Amino acid sequence: MSSPKSPLDELRIERRPERPSRFQPWLAVVVIVVLLVLGAGIWWRSQAGAVEVQTAVARDVNGGGDSERTVLNASGYVTARREATVSSKVTGKVTEVLIEEGMKVTNGQIVARLDDSNVKANLEVAQAQLASAMAAVEETRAQLKQANAEYERVTELAKRNIESQSDLDQAESTAKTLQAHLAWQETQITVAQRGVEMGQQDMDDLIIRAPFDGVITTKDAQPGEMISPVSAGGGFTRTGIGTVVDMTSLEIEIDVNESYINRVEPKQPVEATLDAYPDWKIPCKVIAIIPTADRDKSTVKVRVGFDHLDPRILPDMSVKVAFRDNGGTEAGHAVIVPKSAVLNRDGRDVVFVVQDGHADRRAVTVSDTQNDDSVLSAGVTAGEKVVVNAPANLQDGMAVKEKSL
Repeated sequence: MSSPKSPLDELRIERRPERPSRFQPWLAVVVIVVLLVLGAGIWWRSQAGAVEVQTAVARDVNGGGDSERTVLNASGYVTARREATVSSKVTGKVTEVLIEEGMKVTNGQIVARLDDSNVKANLEVAQAQLASAMAAVEETRAQLKQANAEYERVTELAKRNIESQSDLDQAESTAKTLQAHLAWQETQITVAQRGVEMGQQDMDDLIIRAPFDGVITTKDAQPGEMISPVSAGGGFTRTGIGTVVDMTSLEIEIDVNESYINRVEPKQPVEATLDAYPDWKIPCKVIAIIPTADRDKSTVKVRVGFDHLDPRILPDMSVKVAFRDNGGTEAGHAVIVPKSAVLNRDGRDVVFVVQDGHADRRAVTVSDTQNDDSVLSAGVTAGEKVVVNAPANLQDGMAVKEKSL
């Protein structure tokens, strides 16, 4: 007979022996290895199928520091509004040239002289003719004075019946004839005076003067050469002594594509950069938009004036200009990308932007194209990488491997 259990034994909980765990450490290692192998395989497959492309970074047109937005970029040349080839009014041989390149001249300053030997001789003849006419007039006046006195004497004697009527008529006729002869000789003096004036003008025409204040940019003739206001002599006759430019009339002349002329308006602020001084930003303003288009080039001419002139600005210098918009709130949105990054797909301009290893197709707005760059006003922001010379098979979303230029 078994002994009765104590109350404490009845309250004790029996614990069964625990079974060994089915999970082993080596199983975790296997799972990790499998995952790594799968990830490497996926990465290898994605890289093996990726298209290799070259990329370039989109640059901000304003460099990120301007408060004004560039609405159009263009290029042109510095031109002089007042520029003249100094020539003579007559054909002649150059005897003296008084100018050199870079020399400043004032309005009316003598720049050259022509041979005046023949003209001077003609002037002397005209002066001699004038002197002869004046002497003849003085002689006739003396004769007329004597004839008038004789006519008065005969008239008095005829009243007393001392002189006959025929003598009176003869004296009157002589006086009137001398009076008419004197009038004719006085007109001859006027003719001779005009001849002298013409001779003096011919002499003055042989002296070539500057037409306005400016700077001599070219010297085209030397002493001993023939010069003429028109081309003659089979190319051996010069048509000018030199070229004078009014440096205060310098401005920029630009041919703007007619597709973008709506972005230009009078008095619009412009920033100019001379190719000779790429770090010098020159403030300018639009002077005028010429109201006609060039049908051959599909362009409209725009004149841009400098706010302040500088001796470094010279005629015919190449210059790039940026037309600005003061009131724009989208400052800095325009970017520059290589021209080869812009494609035409389905009739629209697009670029491919590299994002997270994939090609992202973007529709863009091209505002200007110059040299090897295109200016985009929409579609791409500064700092993004665009695909350059994209392969023909590149599509939106395709995996790419970028290779920076």
